[in-house]
Amino acid sequence: MSETDEPRLFESDAAVRHTGEGLIACSLAKAEWTHEAHLAACLWLIVERPDVVLERDLRALIRRFNESVGGINDETQGYHETITQCFIRGVRGCLARTDAGLPLAEKVNALLQAPEGRRGWPLRFYSRERLFSKEARLGWVEPDLAVLRE
Repeated sequence: MSETDEPRLFESDAAVRHTGEGLIACSLAKAEWTHEAHLAACLWLIVERPDVVLERDLRALIRRFNESVGGINDETQGYHETITQCFIRGVRGCLARTDAGLPLAEKVNALLQAPEGRRGWPLRFYSRERLFSKEARLGWVEPDLAVLRE
């Protein structure tokens, strides 16, 4: 999907919950773990699972899911700490601007259509070289182009 492609939207709250619960239970098919699914799971966790502290816990959830579908988490593939933490901030920021009374799927779809929902959004703050470095994959690195805020 390029930045100009339309995101795959969620048809129902149940579809969003399926994604979030599937991440936790490691029951999603690997093909279901798309960019949109990452963001939907993140938003679902914020809205419906306040017991999960994303900044602390999402790393382990994603790494465990990746391994459950045969993925490898190392310095070149799998879980990416800086991208994950960046998108957590973006999801929180978008949610703060979204009507709290909207159904879950509408919140997710609003996120997917917002700037923070686009794959390349972190590149507003990071150079490619910095964002895709080994250091950024393995740990949090500060942006080098612009300040990142929620």
